[in-house]
Amino acid sequence: MSLSTLGVIPARYASSRFPGKPLVMIDGKSMIMRVYEQTLKTSVLDRVIVSTDDERIFNHVKDCGGEVMMTSETHASGTSRIGEVVENLSFMGKCPYDVIVNIQGDEPFIDPSQIDLAVSLFNNPEVVIGTLIRKIENTDDIFNPNVVKVVPDMQGKALYFSRSPIPYFRGITQDTWCDHHDYYRHIGLYAYRSAVLKEILNLPAAPPEEAESLEQLRWLYHGYSIHTAITDIETIGIDVPEDLLKLTNNA
Repeated sequence: MSLSTLGVIPARYASSRFPGKPLVMIDGKSMIMRVYEQTLKTSVLDRVIVSTDDERIFNHVKDCGGEVMMTSETHASGTSRIGEVVENLSFMGKCPYDVIVNIQGDEPFIDPSQIDLAVSLFNNPEVVIGTLIRKIENTDDIFNPNVVKVVPDMQGKALYFSRSPIPYFRGITQDTWCDHHDYYRHIGLYAYRSAVLKEILNLPAAPPEEAESLEQLRWLYHGYSIHTAITDIETIGIDVPEDLLKLTNNA
């Protein structure tokens, strides 16, 4: 049975590190519209909606022919903002889509095949949350707290996410850890079954989540499995204005 799928791109204007980021122009086109148009190239999404709390972003996406929905300014996370979209689309408490994909709004050259890969996880009926991981090839990334590491089990389910180097490779010099073990970084693309998305939005915060500032640890803490798929595609995320220099060879 085929799954109906919805892609949502949360977009905030008031970013502390890069205000107005979704509307920054990249080679003549805004970042949010680049993400939106890349997402439309997927083979698995039935619908794509930009979710924002800002009229400037709303009007821009609408004027460019994209589908956009206004959401509350009070959301603490993209997942919560997506939850409002799903609630608005639901009829009598039932969402018309089986799987919801949370697409990062700051990756203007996201590869559509990565979305396809994340959604393909749901061909397994046991999967309730899916995400992507990529093998770490640079040893420095293992020790970089801005690179989130993940340890999957033999079935591809995430055991833990951390900003710290995990697992700790005892008895081996740190500059050779990559030579002795496969380390993985987390790619922040999530997909959820719609019913499970509603459940995780009502979960209380968890101690590991608060320590690491990683939302997905709340889900693991409360017993939800997160299945992973390995991608070999390097994505470029824009966190601060200086990151735009990374796009020189991609635009």
